Amino acid sequence: MIVIGTRAHGATKRRQLPFMIDHFYKSEWLESGEDPTLSPTASLIEQPPHCTLESHFHRQNQFQVFVEGDGTIGSHALDCVLVHYAGAYTGYGPLISGPQGIKYFTIRPVCESGLIPISEAREKMIRGPKRHLTVGPLNLSSPPPEARPGQQCMLHPFDADGLGIGYVPVSAGAHLQFDRHPVSDGVFVFVLKGPLQLQGHSLAAWEMFFISRDEPLPDCTAGDEGAQILTLHCPPKEDIYKEAA
Repeated sequence: MIVIGTRAHGATKRRQLPFMIDHFYKSEWLESGEDPTLSPTASLIEQPPHCTLESHFHRQNQFQVFVEGDGTIGSHALDCVLVHYAGAYTGYGPLISGPQGIKYFTIRPVCESGLIPISEAREKMIRGPKRHLTVGPLNLSSPPPEARPGQQCMLHPFDADGLGIGYVPVSAGAHLQFDRHPVSDGVFVFVLKGPLQLQGHSLAAWEMFFISRDEPLPDCTAGDEGAQILTLHCPPKEDIYKEAA
């Protein structure tokens, strides 16, 4: 499976969230149906200034990529670009936006809608491993000193189940290459700075594609100014949560 997410597609899906205050928007940039085992999605959330999203959890593993604005997530300051990972049934938050508001992508290998407030944890939480991590901020003007063109610099080295977060600088006209973990469900390739040419598409900043474990990496080439790429490697959902579902 290869699925592409674009700004143009997101623009057709932008809407105000009905249960939130004014100017809290969501738009799906990447969609692939609702298969319960693999249906990658990526949505841009626009959270207005000085707004609190209460602590909550989800039933699926997810990444969040904070791309613009400021605030806090729990006790951690948000400075862009920052990546947060939360495993299924792992609570996090609250997510509080600063004076600039926050824009961030919620990225999951399996489609899910809605959230479960921590206040409902007693009824809906499932016992099992809890897992989260935060990586960043990543300054695009001053990338990690250990990063080398054409090589994947692991911001979070691979765990045994394939969870990993990487950064790949790609020189102008060069092909994107990076290692994958054999047991991960797949990887989201998120463009921090582009363009990146893929199968007739020119992917600009914030656009992305997902490639499942069984697919070879497609031919991707950086544009005339090179590209900067995030790789978000997705671990399988914990067996205890699959059984509960």
